[in-house]
Amino acid sequence: MLHSAFAPASVAVITGAADGIGLAAARRFVGFGMHVLMADIEASRLHAAGEEVRALGAAQGARVETQVTDVSQFDQVLALKTSAYALFGRVDVLMNNAGTSRPTGAWSDLAHWQHIINVNLWGIVHGVQAFTSAMQAQQRPALIINTGSKQGITNPPGNPAYNVSKAGVKTLTEALQHELRNTAGNQLSAHLLVPGYTYTGLTRQRVETKPDGAWWPQQVVDYMLDAIAAGIFYIICPDNEVSSAMDAKRVLWAAGDVVQNRPPLSRWHGDHQQAFKDFEP
Repeated sequence: MLHSAFAPASVAVITGAADGIGLAAARRFVGFGMHVLMADIEASRLHAAGEEVRALGAAQGARVETQVTDVSQFDQVLALKTSAYALFGRVDVLMNNAGTSRPTGAWSDLAHWQHIINVNLWGIVHGVQAFTSAMQAQQRPALIINTGSKQGITNPPGNPAYNVSKAGVKTLTEALQHELRNTAGNQLSAHLLVPGYTYTGLTRQRVETKPDGAWWPQQVVDYMLDAIAAGIFYIICPDNEVSSAMDAKRVLWAAGDVVQNRPPLSRWHGDHQQAFKDFEP
């Protein structure tokens, strides 16, 4: 079974839709007969992706539109919202999915820090600010899905700017769902999508072919659909290397650094690595 928002003639707006999870979601949604507004900053890739999804949805009567959008700019996200309501009159599913990554250090690469946070965090803040009130006012079941990352929960070393941006997405989405569930008569819910290792455009920057351990983007979307149907907020996806049980252990260990007064990131600290290996299944 699917959440009722995923229905023929429902409307989805997806950012970061030219590739990866966003494109996989658009493909799946038009298969349900949904209309889709696809947004991305990459104009040529977005056009090609839009043509592909439009052809896929033709048999189901799905209408597909595209709009070049830089989610780091609030005026462009507002324009995306205006277009969605002008074209379709409603939005049943908002996927704030656009994201980016570049190498960073804790006290270096300031320009990369600014770019990553502007896209990954401010882009989702902008989506929430632009769409939520209008989606609430529809008074029908609807969804806001924000794409986070396990790196925003367990904070592995290597790219602190990305981790900070995704930790912010987690915090924002938790607060959003808390406010929505405590609003009388509200039928809008928020969900945090946390992909595992997934072969997307960001992955292809490092490796040309899909690693065995990675999921395909469509596997993430299918897992997401099942989780939303079950009413799950934290949609933490496994992959071909990491099971859900392993994810749970890693999250608990990260929280344990705080309550047990271990060094930060003790999972990667020489004095605690064996203890972590014993703790993880």
